[in-house]
Amino acid sequence: QVQLVESGGGLVQAGGSLRLSCAASGSIFSIYTMGWYRRAPGKQRELVAVIRRGGTTGYADSVKGRFTISRDNNQNTLYLQMNSLKPEDTGVYYCNTDPYDLGVSSWGQGTQVTVSS
Repeated sequence: QVQLVESGGGLVQAGGSLRLSCAASGSIFSIYTMGWYRRAPGKQRELVAVIRRGGTTGYADSVKGRFTISRDNNQNTLYLQMNSLKPEDTGVYYCNTDPYDLGVSSWGQGTQVTVSS
């Protein structure tokens, strides 16, 4: 399985920005739809952004207009630019294929994002 390593999280004030990165050990971004998932405290993991093979993107209503997903196939890296952050964006962010149970990649450790009000 391809290994995924997320980074870029941190503590930021509401209205601030962060850029998350996801490095993959293999070339999967041009083959599979990739997504950024979020697990907020006390909630189930949710899919917040996807980028499909052809490059089209999709977003959960809660982040639409504020988050941008992108990828660099040559660097095997997935990104999530997060702007206008809100306290409800707090959580651990993971990347993986969409759907995540394809058996292609395994969950990384995630990266913690904390937005203070």
